[in-house]
Amino acid sequence: MQVRQEIFDTYWRFAAMRQEVFFNKLKNVPPPWTSDPILNTYKFCNAYRVSDRVSQYLIKNVIYDENRSKNEEEVLFRILLFKIFNKIETWEYLESKIGNYITLSNFDLDVYSQILQEAMDLGYVIYTSAYMSCASKEFGYDKKHQNHLALIDKMIFKDRVINPIVKAKSLEEIFHIIAGYPLLGKFMAYQLATDINYSEVINFDENSFTIAGPGAERGINKCFIDTQGKSYADVIYWMTENQENEFQRLGLNFQSLWGRPLKAIDCQNLFCETDKYCREAFPGLKSNRKKIKAKFTPTPQPIDYFYPPKWGINVQVQETLAQRLPPLEILDIQDNCQQLSLELDTLVNTTSEISDTLSKLQKKYQQNKKSASVQNQEPKTSVQMCLF
Repeated sequence: MQVRQEIFDTYWRFAAMRQEVFFNKLKNVPPPWTSDPILNTYKFCNAYRVSDRVSQYLIKNVIYDENRSKNEEEVLFRILLFKIFNKIETWEYLESKIGNYITLSNFDLDVYSQILQEAMDLGYVIYTSAYMSCASKEFGYDKKHQNHLALIDKMIFKDRVINPIVKAKSLEEIFHIIAGYPLLGKFMAYQLATDINYSEVINFDENSFTIAGPGAERGINKCFIDTQGKSYADVIYWMTENQENEFQRLGLNFQSLWGRPLKAIDCQNLFCETDKYCREAFPGLKSNRKKIKAKFTPTPQPIDYFYPPKWGINVQVQETLAQRLPPLEILDIQDNCQQLSLELDTLVNTTSEISDTLSKLQKKYQQNKKSASVQNQEPKTSVQMCLF
């Protein structure tokens, strides 16, 4: 295969830098977590798909939560329902309105559909922005979410898809079972097969099957001038097999996932992220997408990482987490403004009390200002906007 050397090397450098960011954030090292201005500015997925925030939530809260049923069909149902929307807030909104854990017994297509419609009427976006999902009226409903809930109903309750899935002999067979349903497509079927493989329902080698999504195809086309007839999947397999040699060739200190090398799903995703990175790093490189849409914004709370227990790395993960630095106290200006506004409403009941109340708020603001200066923000403007 003939590589476009500068871009090909960027793939491996990006992987190493993104893992550096991952471990620096995990250890509560103060930002910036890398010297690379593009990584500091824009949002990129982790080198390991399983470390992304939504995947972590799926594993910890949807699949392995000790308070949830371990029944295989229940687990499969939860994975499919969560991943159809792929948004933590949608899952939590559903459970808050149901008033209980989501289970097979309380699933009702009409009830769930109404809850999600109410959320949309309130202005909530119930689908992820990470990728596009099919929106045809396959099941006769006008709304996208209704058809997706009808798909879940068909797969789980009508077709009992759990049976062929647990009998499957390979990850590829799982993929074909899922891809046989409408509204999913090949890329989504591969993602779902990978998510199910995080659970105990199935257990296949992640390197045994892969396909490239549209973003990965663009990344491969940027990294390679000529693949000499190899398919996109073949290129991804080659990357997984040669990763150690490539990191060594470039003198990169790649920090693996506690000894777990990049898998096919990760190398596939890295091609997609490399495509995004090159839009800024190599703007002259021909591409049908010119800009990176999402800017990086830090999450308010650190993630207590947890991986599928069958991987055998969680003890090492916990040891690393135990050694991390105390988290920085980051002042949430928005919450502070809301608090001050509420206090103003409560305390100021008469005109004579205004002066005393503003004096108290000014003292609190001066204290918060000192803390907020660490974050290079402008709390004065924000507080004034909240108060007046």
